[in-house]
Amino acid sequence: MAIRKIREMGDSVLNKQCKEVTEMTKRTRLLIEDMIDTMYEAGGVGLAAPQVGILKRIVVIDTTGEDLHILINPRIVETSGEQTGNEGCLSVPGKAGVVTRPNYVKAVALNEDMEPIEIEGTELLARAICHEVDHLDGHLYVEKVIGDLQDVTYDEDEEYED
Repeated sequence: MAIRKIREMGDSVLNKQCKEVTEMTKRTRLLIEDMIDTMYEAGGVGLAAPQVGILKRIVVIDTTGEDLHILINPRIVETSGEQTGNEGCLSVPGKAGVVTRPNYVKAVALNEDMEPIEIEGTELLARAICHEVDHLDGHLYVEKVIGDLQDVTYDEDEEYED
């Protein structure tokens, strides 16, 4: 496993549409393992493949530190409610902004064995699913920010979105 370089805002790879994963290969498994290690090392709660320079529809999410989700070709199929709160991104270091997202999200995806799965989440998990799926479509959360981005600093132990 390796820690990969996280691409930052301004890198054109972050604005590109990702391709669907059609088969699980050794290389794709390694990418997923590296994404997990990179997300945890950076203190994020989610990471999408384009953030490490790979245009594949893969995200990893863990909002609690104990509940890892690997989503391949995720697609949001249901949302409800609304939440507005601060959001940050590993690809936009040192910044945060207020974003409105659904409070409930249901998504379908494939797991690392290419089997269909369904994931439902509220609050932070719902926000993370939306945020990561946006990455796969070439969008950063800054496009949805209400008002201005704020400068933020994070404690060593504090986690932040994506």
